[in-house]
Order: sequence, then C-alpha cells, then structure tokens
Amino acid sequence: MRLALTLAAALTATSALAGGLGDMTPEERAAFRDEVRSYLMENPEVIVEAMTELQTREDKAAAERDLQMLADNKDIIYNNPADWVGGNPQGDITVVEFMDYRCGYCRKAYEETEELVKSDGNIRFVLKEFPILGEQSMLSSQFALAVKLLYGDDAYKAAHDALISLRGDATAESLARLATDLGHDPAAVAEKMKAPEVMDIIKANHDLATLMEINGTPTFVIDQTMVRGYVPLDGMRQIVDGQRKDG
Repeated sequence: MRLALTLAAALTATSALAGGLGDMTPEERAAFRDEVRSYLMENPEVIVEAMTELQTREDKAAAERDLQMLADNKDIIYNNPADWVGGNPQGDITVVEFMDYRCGYCRKAYEETEELVKSDGNIRFVLKEFPILGEQSMLSSQFALAVKLLYGDDAYKAAHDALISLRGDATAESLARLATDLGHDPAAVAEKMKAPEVMDIIKANHDLATLMEINGTPTFVIDQTMVRGYVPLDGMRQIVDGQRKDG
C-alpha cells in the first residue's frame, strides 16, 4: 500500500511538472507512464528514499500528536487520585503504565519495570487499570481496585503483584482464595468489586485511553513520550535517560 502511494505521489509530482496528464493525448500519456516506469526500474533507490522520507514524516507527525495529547490530558494522566503511585513520589521522571493483568506482555514487563523503578531510585511510577482482554481482565482489575479502596495503597500493590503472576484463571472462586491469602475478607472484597466507584475508575481509564489513542497493553507514558508495547529493560532505561536530557 505504501509503495503504491509512493508511486502515485511520484506520478502526480512528475505530471504536474509536465503540465498534467489531462492535457496529454492517449499516446502521450502512455509514453509518459512508460518513461516514469523505466526511470523507477533503473533507479529503484528513489522508491526506497521516498519511503524512508515518508516514514520519517509519519513518525514526526505521530510524535507531535502524542505530545499534544499528553499536554491536553496531563492532569488525569499524571495526577489522578484514583491511581496507585509508587517508586519515588518526588521523582524527576514519571512513568505511567496502562496495564491488563491477563496481558502476556504486561506480565513480561512487570519484573523489568519493577527493576527499572527500584534501580533508578528517582522514578515516580503510576499504574492505571486498563482491562481490555475479556471477563477475567475485568474481574482482576475490579479485585485490585476493591482492595485499594478497602485496605489502601500497600494492600493494592500486594494484590497487583499477586494478580500479575496469578497462575490459572481469574474467577470469583480463585479471587476469593487470593483475598484470603492476602489477609482480607473475601466477602467484603467481592461486594466492593461491584461498587460504582470501582467501575467509574475503570471507565475513566478507558475514556482516557480513547483520547490518547491507546488500544493495547502495556502502554507507557514516560514523562513526555508515549511507548506503545513492551520494551526490554535496557530500552526503558534509554528512554528515561533521554527524557532527562530533554527535560
């Protein structure tokens, strides 16, 4: 598709210089097209150069769009009181993660993100519950938020850590056992999971994700840049270092 667009652009630009295909006879148009095709076949690097330039422009436009979305929604991204905040609350860099407990890449990123925050020591880390992978994802987020509302931030983090590494399905029964293992009243947690404030938090995160054009997990906001998808630890460190230099 991109190749077709590139060729179309080349044809359009060249035809403009030639006065427009519409001013040509059928024979002239055929000859012109043959000439363009011959040129591109003899100089295929032109296509590569055009595609590279197109990608560069698209990346720049996407980065500028991300910056604008971050600016437009900065308060709810970085300072929503419903979110759990860990790491160094006074850190010079904020890392926000939109996550889903049933997401394989979120699970893969979990230990590396923990190590990033711990080893750096100056990162403010924010978690946003963003269940998008079905009923088990929703139940897991409802459980984590219910624990947070009932028992506080430390209890939430313990529940988060348990859920992200939970083996087997997340069901009403398995979550009741987890509540008991964590030292909580499973009946109270189950009741709180159905509370409107729990669903309001999840809905707010989904609404924010729509505004931010986020449709997958994990998605990270690292200070002033968006990272859509899993990035290994070394890559995350490079992004954090880059944000510090730019800041």
